[in-house]
Amino acid sequence: MKIANAPCSWGILEFDLQGKSPDYTQVLDEMLAIGYGGTELGDWGFMPTDPAQLSDELASRELTLLDAFVPVALADVEAHATGEKSALQHARLLAEVAGDTPFIVLADDNGTVKERTENAGRIRPEHGLTQEQWDTFVTGVHHIAQSVKDETGLRTVFHHHCAGYVETPAEVDMLMQHTDPNLVGLCFDTGHYRFGGGDPLEIFDKHAERIWHVHFKDYHPEIANSSRKEGWDYFQSIGKGVFCELGKGEVDFPAFISALRNRNYDGWIVVEQDVLPGMGSPYQSAKRNYHYLSAIITK
Repeated sequence: MKIANAPCSWGILEFDLQGKSPDYTQVLDEMLAIGYGGTELGDWGFMPTDPAQLSDELASRELTLLDAFVPVALADVEAHATGEKSALQHARLLAEVAGDTPFIVLADDNGTVKERTENAGRIRPEHGLTQEQWDTFVTGVHHIAQSVKDETGLRTVFHHHCAGYVETPAEVDMLMQHTDPNLVGLCFDTGHYRFGGGDPLEIFDKHAERIWHVHFKDYHPEIANSSRKEGWDYFQSIGKGVFCELGKGEVDFPAFISALRNRNYDGWIVVEQDVLPGMGSPYQSAKRNYHYLSAIITK
């Protein structure tokens, strides 16, 4: 298994946040210096959107482009056309730079619904979608994934995510049960699943065949408990470090890697330690994450 990282580990997030983040040359240079072999695209416009320039930047650092994250308000039918346009824009760039191997990582437009953002990590059933909204949501996922496949050949994986409408294990189950397993895979994120109330190892008993892509993120239980006690919203929880460095939380990564191997997973492991702009030293955290993960993969 090969190890990659993502711009979100340097505070490059899809949200409109305050604070200064590094530019793409610094992020890619630091990935190279640490030893990572691949990267995600990051927000549209963070990296060059000219295919030739982006190819040159990646090739000069021997980095593989793995995927692009595309958030869409899927419960709103009026957002589907714009979401499809965005997904195709990302997919065309990925296809020109890296062929048909990358993924479109489709997600809800997380952090935009007040109730879900304020209750991330403690979602109750009444915070969820109605059946009619679920139907709209699934229709949007299918339409966008099919459009991406038809035009570019790229596959789509869905990223469950705190502060979105697919956060809890029950919501992940619902989406997997109602989407086409030949069209839509799962981008499984260990930290988001744990903060959403699930045990990452249990996912293999439910949806092992749907896991086409993985994000490794740790989860700090004491910070999560404080979040629930104090009523922090999603962004406050991130700012306090709920997604800590790998090996410093409670996710059992050695067991998770063993489970992946038992199922012959041969894809990438993407480290994602979501931080807000200006938090800590992303380079040092990324370096420690790499060394931690390298050590347990080689055992």
